[in-house]
Amino acid sequence: METDDLILEHLRAIRETQDRDSEHLREIKSRLGILEQQYASLSNRLDRMEERVARIEKRLELVES
Repeated sequence: METDDLILEHLRAIRETQDRDSEHLREIKSRLGILEQQYASLSNRLDRMEERVARIEKRLELVES
């Protein structure tokens, strides 16, 4: 009977560890999603700024047309 109790104890510990790891993984995925959205937003803003700078340079004749 002691062997069965020991096995059950180990299985419970493994389950607890898996539950914690699953929760951590969900949190990591959530944070990664937020970072991806922020990166996409910053990338779009940078693209628009580059276009504006190019138009300004052209108007000021700092680059060839």
